[in-house]
Amino acid sequence: MKLTIERAALLKALGHVQSVVERRNTIPILSNVLLSASAGQVAFSATDLDMEITDSSPAQVEGTGQITAPAHTLYEIVRKLPEGADVSLSYTGEDPRLTVQAGRSRFNLPVLPAGDFPVMSSEGLSDPIAIDTADLIRLIDKTRFAISTEETRYYLNGLYLHVVVEDGATKLRAVATDSRRLALAEMPAPEGYAGAPGVIIPRKTINEIRRLLDDAGETVTIAVSAQKVRLGFGHAAMTSKVIDGSFPPYERVIPRDNKRVMMLDNSLFGAAVDRVATISNEQSRAVKLSVETGRMTLTVRNMDAGQAVEELEVDYEGEPFEIGFNARYLLDLTGQVGGELAEFRFAEHTGGATVLDPTLVLDPTDAGAQYVLMPLRA
Repeated sequence: MKLTIERAALLKALGHVQSVVERRNTIPILSNVLLSASAGQVAFSATDLDMEITDSSPAQVEGTGQITAPAHTLYEIVRKLPEGADVSLSYTGEDPRLTVQAGRSRFNLPVLPAGDFPVMSSEGLSDPIAIDTADLIRLIDKTRFAISTEETRYYLNGLYLHVVVEDGATKLRAVATDSRRLALAEMPAPEGYAGAPGVIIPRKTINEIRRLLDDAGETVTIAVSAQKVRLGFGHAAMTSKVIDGSFPPYERVIPRDNKRVMMLDNSLFGAAVDRVATISNEQSRAVKLSVETGRMTLTVRNMDAGQAVEELEVDYEGEPFEIGFNARYLLDLTGQVGGELAEFRFAEHTGGATVLDPTLVLDPTDAGAQYVLMPLRA
């Protein structure tokens, strides 16, 4: 195998695939990237057995063939080469190493046989369905922060992507929850998607998809089955297993009758929460909101660090009440609201002045997004 490729093209392709490779691997071949040289192009592939990313780039190929080399090492070498350099990659049976050469720089890297590299099958996947890149970015960005990191409930460790039909409209919906908060975003379902199965896409896969979307064109393709999902990003593609489990009936926790509505300035609220949370307990991060007509008081008490109080003007008319939230969760929400205002919908009193029922948070500028927060005893 022998080829020459421009440094920028090589760096971009390696950057796409190498991030799936775990830094510590008990299986040596999984630390490598598969290089496949054919007429006029070179393809790259990396996998962790649960996810595979491939990419390709034009190249001057003098000799076709395949070999694997250490992914992170090769990427770092290329990253440190001068811009505009032509990089030569060559491997012959006479020297059991991959030679990387650019100008006066020369590296020899250990290799493993291409025949040992695992390839993920795409059998059973649906036909690729086109989806607007900006729409998919929105679905992910509005929801992935709520994906659970607790491994005990593995079925919450991903983003639930599925189709729903409401009021005669077919929608593609993304939902994530860690049982203390829930994020939902939806859009009109792309043509051809209506019959696709719902899938729980793992957190790591979602993060890799989001990274690849930054380099995608106006549209990407998606194909799903009950076991896998595959996305196409032009020359790059990702295939991933999905989480084998049932996502809980999340609709039951979305409040439908929260009639006490409060509107507030989203950026001012986020800044106030951030300030008072400075002295909060690192474990609970609890902040108490005391709401009355036209005003909200944020309070944090910490036996060791003291007390913080701040007042905000809000648009609210009704009986006064108190409610507590995790400050970090509130900050995550303020980061999702796109406009100046955020809308909070609280439940009526269920006994006493402290509300303990789920709160619905809406973005007035995005009717297809909604969030649910479980209160704390603050």
